[in-house]
Amino acid sequence: MDSQQEFIDIYMSEIKRAGSDNLLEWLQRTDFFNAPASTNFHSACKGGLCEHSVKVYKRFINILKSEFGDEWQNKLSAESAAICALLHDVCKVNFYKEDVKNVKINGEWVQRPYYSVSDDLPYGHGEKSVYIINGFIKLSRDEAMIINWHMGEFDLRVRGGSYSLPDVFYRYPCCLLFHSADVQATYLDEKRGIS
Repeated sequence: MDSQQEFIDIYMSEIKRAGSDNLLEWLQRTDFFNAPASTNFHSACKGGLCEHSVKVYKRFINILKSEFGDEWQNKLSAESAAICALLHDVCKVNFYKEDVKNVKINGEWVQRPYYSVSDDLPYGHGEKSVYIINGFIKLSRDEAMIINWHMGEFDLRVRGGSYSLPDVFYRYPCCLLFHSADVQATYLDEKRGIS
């Protein structure tokens, strides 16, 4: 099964919240299913963003089950897990542009494809995803915190000196678990560079 169909199947079976149908329709009108997940790091390929989201979903469910057992849905509902995993990177919709650059290979200049960034809504990363999603569906506080802080120590706010992250992880342990799922999918399930 391709990633787009798998994403849609999970989305349709798990997410029933008011406005979710409009959000899925919007995603289908954007480049979400064709966009890369990054410029040159993980899943920097056509469809990489959708593929990454599905991989994070699978990792997150496994981590929740491992941490909380069969009763994991008492901590976070299946719908919330799907919302967080499938939608955490919607901030990357219409964000990457296909381009070419000249590189020297064996002494000769050749054009190589790459992705550049063109951010029409410079609102941040996790916080931008929360903003976009809230335009369609109402997020719970846990969902908003998970999505907002999914970058963990890689978040530019943290790298700039914010001390909020430890409080977030203590107060909302699913944030830490989700960040782990995102990192595991990135480094264990995906390839670096343009594929």
